[in-house]
Parts: sequence; structure tokens; C-alpha cells
Amino acid sequence: MNLDKLKQKINQDRRFEIFYNELIKRNQKVNLTAITQREDVYLKHFLDSATACDILSPDSYVLDIGCGAGFPSIPLKLLRPDLRFLLIDSSNKKINFVNHIIKSLGLSNIEAVHCRVEDLKTKDFDYTVARAVAPLNVLCEYALPYLKLGGHAIFYKSDISQELPAALDAIDFLGGKVENTIEFSLEQNIKRTLVIIQKIQPSPKGYPRPLNKPRKNPL
Repeated sequence: MNLDKLKQKINQDRRFEIFYNELIKRNQKVNLTAITQREDVYLKHFLDSATACDILSPDSYVLDIGCGAGFPSIPLKLLRPDLRFLLIDSSNKKINFVNHIIKSLGLSNIEAVHCRVEDLKTKDFDYTVARAVAPLNVLCEYALPYLKLGGHAIFYKSDISQELPAALDAIDFLGGKVENTIEFSLEQNIKRTLVIIQKIQPSPKGYPRPLNKPRKNPL
């Protein structure tokens, strides 16, 4: 992962500036992000989202679970136009903003839908991604059932020293295995980890469980 190269690509792409301006403008009316300073948005939203850029295989179909204001998928799509995305979020206001950004930036092969993940019917994604959504054991139940065999979940995390051990049983139960954890620093004091889980067995039927059970009663 070459963070300097990613920074350069982001800074040279005018579409990120459009994204930033629209984010701040809409954030005055709808709570999209607590991070609003330009430098912070570019670092903690744009660059952070982009760190999985080189992991995703060409022409893959990616499900973004709990996309919020479009992270990580919009930055990934800007840098990897070959990828196809489905973004979902339970907040209709956030999905409305994401659809506005998709249209404003003229993006294709990317769709944002107001939906809870447990209600999603589409399956067999190549990747699922999630950033700042839930603990790992909960994320695994949300993500792994939607992957095709051999597919990967990529979770954006900070400290996983407690979350990862607590999620191992859920990962195994849902048919996954931890393939890699990539640790890096956005800045000196901002540490991040990408947790990459491969689906090696079919997930049990009935998962993810409905009615918010993954959060209320985690595996």
C-alpha cells in the first residue's frame, strides 16, 4: 500500500473536491459526518476509504454495508472505475445524498439503495466492505452470507486487539477464515487496520438474522 501515491491521485482528481464541497453543503442540513475540515475529510474519509484500492480484483462486484455518506465506496469507485458497487444504508437521507453524489460525479455501475442489510435479496458478491459500522462479530454476520464462495469481506478498523479474537467463532460459524490483517498509519497517531476475511464454506441458512438480532444477540 503506497499512501503517498494514493494521496497524489486523490489530490489530482477534481471529483474529490466536488465530493467534498457537496458533502459539506449537505451536512449543514443533514448529519452526514462530524468531520468537516477539508484536510481531515481528505485524510480520514477519502484516503482512509482508498486504502483497499489495490486489494480489490478487477471488475469485481462490491457490496458496501452501511455506506453512510458514501464511504468507502465512492472514493474506491473514483479510483477504480472497473468495479461495480451496490451501496446500502438504513438512513434514507444518507442514501439520497449518495445518489446525488453519484449523479453529480457522472458515475456508472454504482447504485445506492435504502435498505437494511438483512433485507437484501441480492447475493454472490465478490467483496463486501464496511467502515465504522459495527463490531467485527456483528459485521461478519452482516457480510459473509452475501459473499460467493472464495469472496472476501474487507472491514476498516482501528484497534482489533479485542474485536478480532471475539469474532473468531462467528467467522468460523459463518464459513469464513481470516486471510490477512493489514496495519498502517494514516498519520503518526492515526492507526488503521484492514481485516480481510475469505469465505471458504457456505454460510448457514437464515443468516443474517432479521429484526436487528445480530446487534442485540451477537454470535
